[in-house]
Amino acid sequence: MNLVKSKICGQVFLLSCAVLLAAANALSQESSSRPGESSASAPSETTNSGGPSAALKAVLSAACSQNQTEFVRFLTARNREAFSRMTPPARVALMKRFVLLNVPGKPTASANPAGRPILRCQTPDVTTEMQIGGAELRDNIAFLPMELRDATDTTGASVHQITMGLVREDGEWRLLSLGLLLLDLPALEVEWDASEIEGTEQSAIEALKKVSAAVETYRNKYLRLPASLANLGPPLHGAANGEAAGLLDSDLANGMQNGYAIRYVIVGASTLGAPAKYELAATPLQYGRTGRRSFFRDSNGALHAADRRGAVGSEADPKVE
Repeated sequence: MNLVKSKICGQVFLLSCAVLLAAANALSQESSSRPGESSASAPSETTNSGGPSAALKAVLSAACSQNQTEFVRFLTARNREAFSRMTPPARVALMKRFVLLNVPGKPTASANPAGRPILRCQTPDVTTEMQIGGAELRDNIAFLPMELRDATDTTGASVHQITMGLVREDGEWRLLSLGLLLLDLPALEVEWDASEIEGTEQSAIEALKKVSAAVETYRNKYLRLPASLANLGPPLHGAANGEAAGLLDSDLANGMQNGYAIRYVIVGASTLGAPAKYELAATPLQYGRTGRRSFFRDSNGALHAADRRGAVGSEADPKVE
């Protein structure tokens, strides 16, 4: 339980930006009812499939299963556009923070005795339980208190309380804030990109190593270099062969790896019998967003890297030690 508690408490989701509204603090304190309570004056939207409680439950369900297609439906137009520009790992990281779990889970919905929605997100190791309270409605804005806990916690030691804000946009409820902080993805793009670039660049280096190892395995088995990366990918049907050796996953075989484009070129062969060699390159798909450095593996196996503003690297670039 201590491990679960540290996971939940240590991953508090703070999206930095401007404070939503001066009145938000009062709203969060006077919310129509806490998740476990009923109230005769509580809005009937809790049972309305199109109300803010239903929208928040759907958001949490999508975050639990890491369903990007469903999750993006509940973002405002401005945030939806920014979400589409985020790298895949950044999108997943954002959804993880709504349920405080590192792996995709199975969402199940129910209700407490007061009729408030409960969503459980079950993973092999941990199950979190999220109880949604009654909404405080002000024109086109709704604030909903939520309690998130480890489902096995009977003492309340792991409970994390937060108020979620939603806004009505084009007749639908969309995510607006977490606590008193706006969910403003465009303002966070620079911060996200900076934190992601180091990871994507390291991933590009690892990709070149994987491709190089796959090429050498292919050459040893078939006594020639593969004509393209596609020859290293998984076969569509039947056993591996020289056309699809099953040495790389489909993404790498298609020249893609976590925000980088991978290029493979055969060089050095001659009619005089010189053995064929090859070069590999990894360049950011979106310079400054998915990476800054371009990586190049020369025909002798040395790895080079430099900021080429998105252009392909060369053996003239500094070596990576």
